[in-house]
Amino acid sequence: MNDVEATQTGNCPCGSSNTLADCCGRFHAGQPAPSAQLLMRSRYSAYVLGLIDYLQATTLPAQQAALDLQAMRDWSMASTWLGLEVEESQVFGGQPEHALVSFTARWHDGQGEHVQHERSAFVQHDGHWYFIDPSVPLRAGRNDPCPCGSGQKFKKCCAAYL
Repeated sequence: MNDVEATQTGNCPCGSSNTLADCCGRFHAGQPAPSAQLLMRSRYSAYVLGLIDYLQATTLPAQQAALDLQAMRDWSMASTWLGLEVEESQVFGGQPEHALVSFTARWHDGQGEHVQHERSAFVQHDGHWYFIDPSVPLRAGRNDPCPCGSGQKFKKCCAAYL
């Protein structure tokens, strides 16, 4: 059973044993994800469900305008999502709090079956976790203020996790 079929039977696409409504659906509806790992899971589910606005809203605000939303939409809709496995989640203290989440996502498209292993960086700001998208350059020098809005120098904040 792929993730779209699982969603139709009530299971959340992220691979938890919960229903979509009790899992990622509440974050898609506007409740902030309480951890980077849950945000990452909800972002995977958003790709399965084609919720591109959610993907944009949960990317670091300084990067949102540079996202290729049409490419994200095309990839989301052209793929059959096969599963997600979270391998590790590391949370680092400090202000702002940062986290790294390692995972493997599987999907099938017109070119065949794919497996992507990734270690993604996240930052918490104003009570919300955000994905730091490595495909969108953060336009900040080492000594510039960090684009996450922390007020710290970039080199002492998000740059340390990229």
